[in-house]
Amino acid sequence: MPARHGLSLEALYPVWDCEEDDRLICRAVYEETHDVKTFVFVSPEPRQFNFAPGQFLTFDFPVDGGSINRCYTIASSPTRPHTVAITVKRCVGGVVSNWLHDNLRVGDVVRAVGPMGEFSTWAHPSPKRLFISGGVGATPLISHVRRDFDVGEDLDTLYVHFARTPRDIVFRAELELMAHRRLNLRVAHVVESVEGERSWSGYRGRFSPELVATLSSDFREREIFCCGPPAFMAAVRYFLANAGHDMARYHEESFDFDQLSPREREAAPPPPDETLATFEITFTKSGRTVPCDENTTILAAARLAGMRLPASCTKGLCGTCKTKKREGTVEMAHAGGIRQREIDAGMVLLCCSKPRSNVVVER
Repeated sequence: MPARHGLSLEALYPVWDCEEDDRLICRAVYEETHDVKTFVFVSPEPRQFNFAPGQFLTFDFPVDGGSINRCYTIASSPTRPHTVAITVKRCVGGVVSNWLHDNLRVGDVVRAVGPMGEFSTWAHPSPKRLFISGGVGATPLISHVRRDFDVGEDLDTLYVHFARTPRDIVFRAELELMAHRRLNLRVAHVVESVEGERSWSGYRGRFSPELVATLSSDFREREIFCCGPPAFMAAVRYFLANAGHDMARYHEESFDFDQLSPREREAAPPPPDETLATFEITFTKSGRTVPCDENTTILAAARLAGMRLPASCTKGLCGTCKTKKREGTVEMAHAGGIRQREIDAGMVLLCCSKPRSNVVVER
């Protein structure tokens, strides 16, 4: 291993460890489209970021004098380990996305934990892949394409991106350049309207079985990765399942805080079992109190009662539902989304905490 002044590269640039220092400094902000920006971060000390393409970080943003957790997929490539980047679309009513666009500047410091997630070709390798994205759902997939391009891995990859208009296509020029230089990377952009670019000669329309079959007649042979709005992914899933695709070879990722994802809907519990011990969960900010039996997580009970609480993975992995517990006892089986010092300070993950007494949480 090359060394400088007697030090190895690992010593000069150790791997970023959010347990030691979870601070990140914004190094650059780029405008990708009229409503999409990329934010590039570095560690305060020389560090390398070690992650798989498709993984995400959970950020802690200082919004409106408080603290809000959000998951964002890493858009940059692990082959360029000294920075890590996220790409964010401004959304109507989006508390964090709008705050990022309006407030985060070069030099600002935020906190993050991770990386986490299994939405990666490294976890699901295949010589033939189909990437399907809608809107800013392109972010985890561009990380894969960038990585493959950097290392010269020219696997059979079809990248299909859906956007409203040509000006809404994220990473358009970069993808077209990479496709031009890689024989087995094909890129297809599909737009609903050619507004702003009347000379558009690409595909038009929305997602449809006919369009997918036209672009990829061998889609049943491919490992498929999909990311985009929930309704978009639901349409993709429905078509693939009915077209005979092996759904064990279909993978999706979504962080939507206004609607429940399909995975979360499937995890929704039945009404409380009266044969089990049932406790009261009080949420201080909303003033709500809901019943929760000993076999149900606090998050699931809250959703059953119609409450909308920030959450993403529902597996104790991402940390989005992290909350201060004021009173009571819970049994928490997390998967790394919370650190021991946070547990010692009374924090819990609602998605994997089951009550063992009446509980009061700061939500």
